[in-house]
Amino acid sequence: MGLFNKSPKKKLNDDSSKFGVNLVAELYPTSSVSEQFRTVMTNISFANINGDLKSIMVTSSDPSEGKSTFSANLAVTYAKQGRNVVLVDADMRRPTVHKSFNISNQKGLSTILSGNSTIEDTIKYTSIDNLNVITSGPIPPNASALLGNRKIVDIINKFNKPNDLVIVDVPPVNTMTDASIVSTTVDGTIFVLPQGVAEKKRAKMAVEQLKKVNANILGAVMNMSKDNMTNDYYYYYSK
Repeated sequence: MGLFNKSPKKKLNDDSSKFGVNLVAELYPTSSVSEQFRTVMTNISFANINGDLKSIMVTSSDPSEGKSTFSANLAVTYAKQGRNVVLVDADMRRPTVHKSFNISNQKGLSTILSGNSTIEDTIKYTSIDNLNVITSGPIPPNASALLGNRKIVDIINKFNKPNDLVIVDVPPVNTMTDASIVSTTVDGTIFVLPQGVAEKKRAKMAVEQLKKVNANILGAVMNMSKDNMTNDYYYYYSK
């Protein structure tokens, strides 16, 4: 199967918006998929030649392409390697983090950005050591405007100790301006591209959009891979 889909776009199972994502890296730490997350984590670390990554944005070109599954499991993987990780759900229209980790979403990113809560009283512990989360909060009518007020920078800068890492899950590039806004505030961006589902034209459109705002695109992660030689489910392409 080729990397890109040449037929009319097919949808992936979108149960994540209802039930959260499958935390494979936590539930099955010795599985081959968990090992691939560790490999991707290592490759991402080497991708940034300018120094240690303190913040990473994860996105895709279009909806239902697996970015939230990837970002949550990447956060778990980093946490299990000893990094102090904060996973931020900035996909305020289709949030998943509170469902994936089974925690309250009464306060979250939307209430921080609107001035109705602070980072300190909003960040939530998880059952996984070294991993805290900021959920999306109640779905706002003006998510892009909230992100545009630049308070997201304060959240990222809050966690600036040597071992800290912020991972931000944002909406797909081609659907909203949110990814373009957040990409200018993080150290690097990772694209998630499902093999045989992502459309080449749409993927290129998304990359070009981020280049317009000078985003630091670290590379792309191909999920749903069916490589007969390696059986890899996730494969990392550096820029």
